[in-house]
Amino acid sequence: MLTIDGSEGEGGGQVLRTALGLSVVTGTPFVLENIRAGRKKPGLMRQHLTCVRAATRVGAAYVEGDELGSGRLRFEPSGLHGGTFRFSIGSAGSTTLVLQTILPALLLADGPSTVELEGGTHNPWAPPIPFLELSFLAVLRRMGARVGVTLDRVGFAPAGGGRFSAAITPPADGLQRVDLLRRGPIRTLKAWAVVANLSPRIGHREMKRFKAALGLVRSRMSVEEVDAFGPGNAVFLQVDFKHGTVVFDGVGRKGKPAEEVADEVIEAAKAWMAADVPVDEYLADQLLIPMALAGGGRFRTVEPSLHTRTNATMVERFLPVSIDFDDEGDDAWMVRVEPRL
Repeated sequence: MLTIDGSEGEGGGQVLRTALGLSVVTGTPFVLENIRAGRKKPGLMRQHLTCVRAATRVGAAYVEGDELGSGRLRFEPSGLHGGTFRFSIGSAGSTTLVLQTILPALLLADGPSTVELEGGTHNPWAPPIPFLELSFLAVLRRMGARVGVTLDRVGFAPAGGGRFSAAITPPADGLQRVDLLRRGPIRTLKAWAVVANLSPRIGHREMKRFKAALGLVRSRMSVEEVDAFGPGNAVFLQVDFKHGTVVFDGVGRKGKPAEEVADEVIEAAKAWMAADVPVDEYLADQLLIPMALAGGGRFRTVEPSLHTRTNATMVERFLPVSIDFDDEGDDAWMVRVEPRL
């Protein structure tokens, strides 16, 4: 039985999600204390409770402490089961983070699975659907997995109400190792804004910013008005290069100028471009678990965040791998996931 201190590292929900997913994968029970101790509102929120219940279903687990506000959780899985699942957060909490929790297990299940999730789909500080589909899942396909997502309705905070489904087919021979070391030439840039129950002028102001900063032409920019239960805005920049795709995103909020939302995305993209690496900060965080499940892998990225380093520590607790971060200079870092000797 592992005992984990949830206040370690960045002290957020990633400790919980990684522990849940890898507990189901390995059959390792754990006790997690001080859940989300580093957050303004510690303990299990609705999103995190949904993660627990999703992992409980997939892992046929015995659980103690699965209630709102709980600061301690005991989790004991008894198996790994694919199938058809539906989970509703009941708030605008991130649906993609719930999928992130159970995806490692479903990639190793003995058959395909379908997961339908309701809640937020375009959240700040969480991977939105376009990033999931165009960037992260593209790497998983290179590793042999087939994961497709279908967005039925966009969900913004605070209204939520978004819905998407994921169809997961595990690789027949397990996940295959990949090394992502070279970016190669940038081929195309594409920017778009999503606006719900707000003036489309917000999106056009954001696109004007992309045109001025990155020289995008009209045919590579768009504004999409979507149906949602409440107002919301998000902006995306897709960068296609020789060896892959990355997606940068920003989510608007009340009182934040549209130009500021766009500028934050542009700043992050320019920093990544200057480093000449194939993996951005957020994709780096997502790649650690699948590479560890594949037995290893390497990638070059920008400076890893505390969130990524915390995730790496958790992966090492459950799987026989070592994760090393090496500064190569000029804002480029090498991340190595290798079998532990």
